[in-house]
Amino acid sequence: MNRPPAPPPKKKNWSWRSQAFRGLVYQLLALAVIALGLWYLGHNTLVNMRERGIQSGFGFLTQTAGFDIGESLFAFESTQSYLMAFVVGLVNTLRVAVLGIILTTVLGTLLGIGRFSRNALVRGLCQAYVEFFRNVPILLQLLMWYLLFTELLPDASEAWQVGSVFLSKGGLNFPVPIWADGHAWAGIGLLAGLVLAWLRSRWARAQFEATGQPRSVFWVPLLIVLGMTVLGWLLGGAPTEANYPSKGEFAIENGGALTPEFMAVLLGLVVYTAAFVAEVVRAGIGSVARGQSEAAAALGLSRGQEMRLVMLPQALRVIIPPMTNQFLNLTKNSSLAVAIGYPDVVSIANTALNQTGRAVECIAIVMLVYLTTSLATSALMNWYNARAAIKER
Repeated sequence: MNRPPAPPPKKKNWSWRSQAFRGLVYQLLALAVIALGLWYLGHNTLVNMRERGIQSGFGFLTQTAGFDIGESLFAFESTQSYLMAFVVGLVNTLRVAVLGIILTTVLGTLLGIGRFSRNALVRGLCQAYVEFFRNVPILLQLLMWYLLFTELLPDASEAWQVGSVFLSKGGLNFPVPIWADGHAWAGIGLLAGLVLAWLRSRWARAQFEATGQPRSVFWVPLLIVLGMTVLGWLLGGAPTEANYPSKGEFAIENGGALTPEFMAVLLGLVVYTAAFVAEVVRAGIGSVARGQSEAAAALGLSRGQEMRLVMLPQALRVIIPPMTNQFLNLTKNSSLAVAIGYPDVVSIANTALNQTGRAVECIAIVMLVYLTTSLATSALMNWYNARAAIKER
């Protein structure tokens, strides 16, 4: 069978009468004006700084920092460079942001679902939570939590103790395992368990679509993950040695610790942002047609199955975009941690600025950090949004 000849390619019209050509010219002119404006601002700033004898450039990053950082996931000494200090601040920022996003998603989703509870007390408590915490400024909430941790808790000598866990003004102290090969095997088992749990969840959903019989997509995958992790731990020799905290003369010594600053920042951000996430989830569930709930009840699904299998999957398409905004707000609001002394990237930048006088450079680094983290979060959520979107056949 002979195919018809392909149509000849359209010739590009480079005349001014072409709307496409004019649009291209206008866009190039706009980019040139923006680039010229940025160059002028940068050149003018450098000239003014030079006239006032202010040093510029990022060469200070290789110089010795000369200050300690009170909280770090890895060792940092004052003899290390400013660059390593900024890395510590970045890690502390990401630590709060990632944990905050996870906890906020869980708490906000539960609160949003609770707004549809048939129990009037549960609905009322969820609504009261939302109306209270979202209407109090986040900075005041951070200060409130910090004062609660540092003023109401006892001193280290009288720390509250539950087993080997201590809670005092110095923070939360807990046992940490002493690293051994068995922990690496446990990590491998955890990764393998996550893969198997994902495959099992896909199979369960396929079976549900084919037969209509619901299968566990939470408890069984959870048992798979836990079982594979324990199996890896056993294969690695089942190490049980740990570093336990103990009461010292002035502080809790040894073990792991969460400082009051970290706990106040994390708790404040989670409690505040969860109130907004709850409203996002409530609006998403409310956007699903009421007939879907009635159809689920007609099929004999329980209230929990109705919410998990029918309402939430359809509401995701409405929930994801505004949820992304709340994740971005949480990450950017973490910069307020400097108010209570948590050494995030903003705090490190302030210290470096005061010591070196490189204001433009330090501010540029902070802007780059938050711009990068926000763009990465947006890209990840946009990818997930595309997966959850309705696919037309």
